[in-house]
Amino acid sequence: MVAAIGVFDGVHVGHQTLLRRTVETAKELGCTAAVLTFHPHPACVVAPERAPRLLDSIEERRELLRAQGMDDVRVLTFDARLAGMTAEEFAAGPLRGVRGIVVGEDFRFGKGRAGDVGMLAALGFDVRPVAAVRRRGLVVSSSEIRKRVEGGEVSLAGRLLGRAYAVSGEIVRGHGIGSKQTVPTLNLRTDSEVLPANGVYITRTTDLMSGARWNSITNIGMRPTFENAGGLSVETYLLDALQGAGPDRVRLEFLRRVRAERKFDSPEALRGQILRDVAIANGYFRRLNS
Repeated sequence: MVAAIGVFDGVHVGHQTLLRRTVETAKELGCTAAVLTFHPHPACVVAPERAPRLLDSIEERRELLRAQGMDDVRVLTFDARLAGMTAEEFAAGPLRGVRGIVVGEDFRFGKGRAGDVGMLAALGFDVRPVAAVRRRGLVVSSSEIRKRVEGGEVSLAGRLLGRAYAVSGEIVRGHGIGSKQTVPTLNLRTDSEVLPANGVYITRTTDLMSGARWNSITNIGMRPTFENAGGLSVETYLLDALQGAGPDRVRLEFLRRVRAERKFDSPEALRGQILRDVAIANGYFRRLNS
């Protein structure tokens, strides 16, 4: 077995390069290609105060890793026992049966991060280190993507991910403000840990049950135009006509930021701005499909 090892949060273009190298090495050595990933994030155990918000759930990560051609995806429970393993113990335990290893050049493992690429080679593994990947002058990393998403730079985040950043969740009943005073929307409740900054975004909405897709525009924010509107909301207006019952669960892909959220003098003024936002989104999709 040839194994790629890491957290792989987001499965971004840097991870994808490493995973392609894993598949190539497995073919070269006549082995299966596998991934060893960790859940929860190791920082949750060794440094909880520094634990990052994750770009995807473990279920989403499994799906993304399999889509990269992995024969096997193994999730190692990162707990106190695993955190306490020396590098040699980790090699003799979780890495038993592994012939080749593909990791980033700066990979560290074992208690106190004592193990590195050189130690893996010394322990007898065929190690293939992979250099960091750069896009738009940036070193691609989960933390860089997280920063860009939370700053509203979803287009750049998408380039670093190799796909649009997306969140999933269920559609819930809202306060009825949109249907009565502005435009009707779908209200998303999501467990995603990383959301784009408050504002208006061009999005694409997919029904997770039927696979139906709609071009859309989404507002994330506190709805400041309305008094007592509740907490943070994720409201999506479908640009395409909805046939039949609405979706129960959706995936929302963020393609481009349109503007920041702001307070309007009246619901009518907000509705006018929403229609202008819709025109921008329609223009975006026309150019995309031309």
